[in-house]
Amino acid sequence: MKNILVYILLAFICPLTGLKAQSSLYRNYDICIYGGTSSGVIAAYTAARSGKSVLLIEPGKNLGGMSSGGLGLTDIGNKYAISGLALDFYRRIGKHYGKFEQWIFEPHVAENLFNEYIKKAKVPVLYENRITGVEKKGSLITAITLENPAKKKVGTVRAKVFIDCSYEGDLMAKAGISYTVGREANSTYDETFNGVQLMNGHQLPDGIDPYKVKGDPSSGLLWGITPSKLIDKGSGDKKVQAYNFRICLTNNPANMIPITEPEDYVPERYELLIRQMEKRNWKSLQDVFIWSGMPNQKTDINNRNGFSTDMIGMNWEYPDADYNKREQIWKAHTNYTKGLLYFVGHDTRVPEHIRTEISQWGYPKDEYTNNGNWSHQLYVREARRMLGTLVMTQHHCQGKEIVTDGVGMAAYTMDSHNCDRLVVNGMVKNEGNVEEGGFGPYPISYQAIIPKESEASNLIVPVCLSATHIAYGSIRMEPVFMVLGQSSAMAAVQAIDRKLSVQKIDVSRLQQQLKSNPLADGSTPDILIDNNNTDKVQIKGNWTVQKKGGYGPDYFEAKEDADTSRSVRYSPGIATNGKYNVYAYYPKAGSPDIETVVKIFDGKGYKTILIKSADVKVLGQTSGEWVSLGKYSFSGSNRPYIEIKPNGTKAVADAMLLVPSP
Repeated sequence: MKNILVYILLAFICPLTGLKAQSSLYRNYDICIYGGTSSGVIAAYTAARSGKSVLLIEPGKNLGGMSSGGLGLTDIGNKYAISGLALDFYRRIGKHYGKFEQWIFEPHVAENLFNEYIKKAKVPVLYENRITGVEKKGSLITAITLENPAKKKVGTVRAKVFIDCSYEGDLMAKAGISYTVGREANSTYDETFNGVQLMNGHQLPDGIDPYKVKGDPSSGLLWGITPSKLIDKGSGDKKVQAYNFRICLTNNPANMIPITEPEDYVPERYELLIRQMEKRNWKSLQDVFIWSGMPNQKTDINNRNGFSTDMIGMNWEYPDADYNKREQIWKAHTNYTKGLLYFVGHDTRVPEHIRTEISQWGYPKDEYTNNGNWSHQLYVREARRMLGTLVMTQHHCQGKEIVTDGVGMAAYTMDSHNCDRLVVNGMVKNEGNVEEGGFGPYPISYQAIIPKESEASNLIVPVCLSATHIAYGSIRMEPVFMVLGQSSAMAAVQAIDRKLSVQKIDVSRLQQQLKSNPLADGSTPDILIDNNNTDKVQIKGNWTVQKKGGYGPDYFEAKEDADTSRSVRYSPGIATNGKYNVYAYYPKAGSPDIETVVKIFDGKGYKTILIKSADVKVLGQTSGEWVSLGKYSFSGSNRPYIEIKPNGTKAVADAMLLVPSP
């Protein structure tokens, strides 16, 4: 009886203790960061390592946003664009899996790593708190008000600088910052891929009847089709590209929870999938899903083709909706997605071999353990976008306009998922998908992550940044958000130390800090020598420049040629002293029979290594990998170098990386 009373007492005390501990975080800080996304975690870590008092506020229960919410197949674009702590994150992921760096991973591995960053920097996190208001004095944000609806608690947090790292831009909006939602017309910024676009990507086959009873408009439209009318190509509107969940499943029976009929299961929602199947043979799950393998028999499943995991047209209200409406939209996406998985596995109209294939998969027991083994993060691909001092556009992506105040880089294709599903010429069509690339890494302006000074002088917005819909489609990648989170934190530190508005900081000084202290801990930076560093690269013989598939904007390829003197020599410089792990970036765009000879002179002796293209295994959305050349003690005074030559008639030469070894 005594023990029972103790347990009852603890049951009352523990929640009160946790509530009191969280409530004590309602106070003053140097920097307040709203949104525990990947960007928010990196921003908080950076600010704390810079000696500032920091609070990270997360409306949910988990850190990492999409990076821990199922997006394990990282959208990279080009590894050259990823720097600082973002790169450190993927190298720590790599270490977990026994590699130098890795860009595919399980959700819980990412979340554990984000928690490690926070723990290491001793950053307090205020969970399950969402913003309800902003206090301002002129253009200065003095405080934000918060509520914890689950515990019916409210509080106020004051800070010198605020950073909005949420996917929705809620702090930004509450602060009265100018923003936009939807798609600009092409004419607004003289673009070509913005606005309404009826393209072939992720499209339904021709001839699918849109009506519940085929051929009978009076029967009404099938679920998932809007009554919209197609307007002129390039026209602007307030429609938002589709959201979905990046689904983590497993086929490990010991770690699998079966896919069962979910709440609010309505088979009629998936009639378009059946009609798509009637027009296009369904050979495997890959015909309807991007079914990407992750470590330990898991997946990152994404949308593919005309009808899949994207809930097209069902999220238009989300960006500006109140919390109750957003919860309804989120729940609808959850029910739709779980229902889709169940439908594919159980509806007898689905081919038997497809039902058999999906029956081998289920929800992982070891993922999302505090959320019913379902992702804690809806993929909010785009919500509000700030209208800041500068708007990034298609012209910046394509290199037609280049900013000089870059505090991060992007490199991904200008990408938009479909925004609408409507009737065009009597048949169902998806509208809004854009996938336009072909350009190299480009800088993101500091002016794009700060509002106009008249609107807020102490706010930075690295996620819902100032960009057009189509430019945002290139920028909006998780590694880029991490880079911009770090840049935002360093800018906030400078603003506080120098008593400046965030608009008046010295951006060149910020750029130098990011370069000289990339891990925010004072450690020695890597030495990177890309093939286009002309002062450190010597080229002999006939090499062609390849614009696609390498590290950075290009790489060298030696094609079949009898000239045996061809070489590319990388010289790190006389300041290179000490032990380094050396890596060569090896693009796989060339033929599989290429063999490249690498000669390393460390200042004392030589070592020769042969890289065979067939031996280089590429993982994830990238066309190359870093190949280890070993560990060396470099003597800078004797001018060390690394030299690449063909082993025969062909070779590739790209970047070299020297990583300081403890």
